[in-house]
This record gives sequence, C-alpha cells and structure tokens, in this order.
Amino acid sequence: MLTYIFRRILLMIPTLIGITIVVFSVMALSPGGISPTNLFEGNLNPKEREVLIEYYNKRYGLDKPAPIQYLRWLNNILPVGFTSNQKGEYSGFSFIKGSDLGTSFHYGRGVGEILVERLPITLLLNLLSIPVIYIFALLIGIRAATERGGKFDVVSNISMLALWSMPTMLAGVLLLGFFANIQHWQWFPTAGLHSRTALDMPFLPQGLGLFDILFFGLLIIVAIFISRIIVAINNKIIFKFTNLLISILISLGLGSSHAAPDLGLWIILIILTLVLFLAFNAINHQALYRIFYSIFFSIFITILFFTQKIKNFEIGYILDLGWHLFLPIICLSYAGFAGLAKLTRASVLENLQADYVRTARAKGLSEKYILYKHVFRNSLLPLITVTAGLLPSLLAGSLIVENIFSINGMGQLAVEAVKNRDRELVLSITWISGFLTLAGYLIADFFYTLADPRVSYE
Repeated sequence: MLTYIFRRILLMIPTLIGITIVVFSVMALSPGGISPTNLFEGNLNPKEREVLIEYYNKRYGLDKPAPIQYLRWLNNILPVGFTSNQKGEYSGFSFIKGSDLGTSFHYGRGVGEILVERLPITLLLNLLSIPVIYIFALLIGIRAATERGGKFDVVSNISMLALWSMPTMLAGVLLLGFFANIQHWQWFPTAGLHSRTALDMPFLPQGLGLFDILFFGLLIIVAIFISRIIVAINNKIIFKFTNLLISILISLGLGSSHAAPDLGLWIILIILTLVLFLAFNAINHQALYRIFYSIFFSIFITILFFTQKIKNFEIGYILDLGWHLFLPIICLSYAGFAGLAKLTRASVLENLQADYVRTARAKGLSEKYILYKHVFRNSLLPLITVTAGLLPSLLAGSLIVENIFSINGMGQLAVEAVKNRDRELVLSITWISGFLTLAGYLIADFFYTLADPRVSYE
C-alpha cells in the first residue's frame, strides 16, 4: 500500500504540469494574450506607457515567447531548479532553491501571501459541507431503500430530484432574497464571514450563567421525554394534530416579518401550511419523529427563553461565524446530498436483493443487523467512488457561492484573477486546485481498502 501511495504521489507531478500547461495555453492564445498593455489602465502618455511596459517585461518576462514564460514560471514554483541573480539571469542549479509562486499582476503582492489568506476560507466551507452532505444523504438514502415504494420513498425521490436539478446560482439568489432580505425574513446576514463587531467579541458566547446552561440541558431532557411519550402512544390522531400545529407555527413564523399580512400573503401561508403538513405526514417513522419533536420542542422553548435573556447575551465570535456560514453551506451542499442520496438508495437496494442477504435472513439475523453490518458496508464502494469527485465539484461550486455571498475565498479570487488576466495567480490557483483534486482521488483509493478488505494495491 505504501508503495502504491508513493507511486501515485510521483504521478501527481506530471499530471499537475499537464493541467497548468492547458490553462497557460488558453490564457496565452486568448484574444490579447498576456501582454504588458493588459496590466495597466487609464490614459497614459507615451513615455509613461513605455516605462511601464519595460518594467513589466523585466519583472515578469512578458517579452519572451509563451513557452519560455511557462518554463520560467515552472522553474520558480518547483523546489528544485535553476537559480537566478538580481538581473534575472540564471546562474546555476540547486536542489534546495525553494518554491516561489511569484507576484500577482493585479494586487502587487506575493501570490503565496494572498493564497494563505484565501485558501483557509474555501477549505472551511468545503470541510463543513462534506459532513452535511453525507449525513443527509445516508439517512435519506438508507431509509428510502428500506421503505421502497412507500410514501417516504416517493416524496424523497421527487424532492432529491428537484434539489439536484436546481442551479446553485438560482438557489443562492433565492436564499439571499428570502432569508437575508429586509423585505422578507432577515434571519441571516447578506455577505461576509463576520459582522463588524465580531473582532471585539469573545471567542465563545458570553452572558449565560451556569444556571442558564443547566436550564438548557433540562429543556433538552424534557423534550426527549415528551417526544418518547408521544411516540409510545402511537396514535395517528395525535400525530396529525401535532403535525398541523407545527405547520401552522412555522408558517406564521415565516410571515411574522409583515405587520399586516395582505390577502396574497395569507394564501401563501395557507398553501405553505398544507405543504408542510403533507411533508410531515410522509415522515412516518418513530425514530425520526422522536428526533424531530425533541429538536422542535427544544428550539421553541429556547427561543422563548432567549427573548428574556437577549439583553445580557453576547453571541461570540464562533457563533457569529456559524451565523454567516449557514446559508453558504446550504447552498454549497444541497445538490451534493441530493445526488448522493439517490446513489445511496440505489446501492442499498442492489445489496438488499443479493444472495448473502437472503442467507443472513435464513439464519435468523435481525433486519437492522443485516442492514448496518452487511448491506451498508458493501454499499459504500459506489459512494467512495463519488467522494473522489465530490471535492472538485465543491471547489467549483464555491466559486459561485463565494461570489453570491461576497466571501473572500479562493472562488472569488479565481474569478478576479481570470478577469484581470493575472497569470501568476491563475496558474497558482490551478496548481492548488489540481493538487486537492488528485489528493481526493488518492484518499478515495485508500478508503476502498478500509471498506472492502479484498481490494489490494500491491
């Protein structure tokens, strides 16, 4: 296995070089190419223009042929290569010269310095989105497969197909338009990762004493206890009445931003109530009901309690960050878990019909043991295959999400770099994105061996 990993890492080098060659060729062959005249704007007199052209040619080598420009960039980023003196002339070869990503045309700063600021933001978005994608996909996909043809299966299939078909750009605009717009439900901020006062906040929430924390814990215990009683009764009338009450409360909460709702809004709220009522009735599963009632009751009581304590409560830096990231993470992950849920359902269904499942049932093993001990593990292989392509899709999706929500990450930086024809920045972003993509495929191959011991790379 170690030999295989080492061989794959070595193969990353020519692959990354090939990716950057394609990107550099597209930039060089585009109308206007990469020339000094594209790097400055404004009305300059001929003398100033000539001085700037000479400066850019000397600093970036833009007067050289395109292949020479690329080889110079490649020599700069590789830790092994030719060294140069102050005049830009190559003076020798070194194995420890270090890596230099160059200087951005547009920002006038080192590319490495810019990437150190922007890369952690994009990685944070993606690392938070991946657990969301897999948790929802596995829960929905497994249950849809075990209840094939049931109400939950039909509703989830239609919902997942609708989510998967919705463009990320449209979803982002709708989320901002409804949940961050002052004319509707201004629950979340419209842009950025922090509010202006976040830097002066403590890292954790402040203003809640020990009694308040114990009270929150007691609320959760009471909510779980009440939900278990409701599920134990197992009365359809109680379920439907509770579903209707919850649907009405949610609809009224969504329309609470309007002091005097008009007739059109009332019609929308009534339709929304009916849709929520039908959706909650489709979720006819005791475990999910228990979780749902516990969460709803806890949130409802906590909001009432917060209205009394809000004057002394300070949200803190970490909660402020989560408040700003909520909509971007939803926008970045909904299509991923929708597609993965469909794949999970298909994979679990295929294994449920296998011969080893019938043998396990004939031995008297419980359905839950068969599902999670045998079927689930064998169903992971297609999911792991998709995982390899999940990271590149998230990186591509973050390009749209970061621009919609005005987040200064790698996605927004890539758009600005391409727009300004910033060669050094575009090639460095391509290099890092390609490396993360290839690393994702390598990690997927490693997880193959964990999921299926029969897979060997020796």
